[in-house]
Amino acid sequence: MSSSIHRAPFWETKSLDEMTQEEWESVCDGCGLCCLTKLQDEETDEIVYTRVVCAYSDLATGQCSDYANRSINVPTCVQLTKERVAEFDWLPDTCAYRVLYRGQSLPNWHPLISGSLKSVKAAGIGLLAIPVVVDTGELEYEDYLIPNP
Repeated sequence: MSSSIHRAPFWETKSLDEMTQEEWESVCDGCGLCCLTKLQDEETDEIVYTRVVCAYSDLATGQCSDYANRSINVPTCVQLTKERVAEFDWLPDTCAYRVLYRGQSLPNWHPLISGSLKSVKAAGIGLLAIPVVVDTGELEYEDYLIPNP
């Protein structure tokens, strides 16, 4: 008689801070919503989203086309790190880092649960579900405001 021991997945047993860099990176669902240009109201500090992305956004995948150099290519690109996870309240509620930080379970469409990157698009989540516009440097961002994704 053999018994298999079921081990809970790392995202259910470790805090974000305890994860290895590889685990941390795998928590990202690849939605690309963090890449949407956001505006902050100077008076209220409210963050509003636009449907504008930078030229490094791959519109076919919703991913960054030069992820390793994203902060060099676009100096305003915010790198999501374990040390700054508490500051991520500007990310959409569906962001896996925010979900886990709040102590919630990953949704069924998350690639770590579904086993497929295509599940994000199928769920209507992310850049691929929004008619995005690539920033040309001459756009009036206010013309591209969207409700929080």
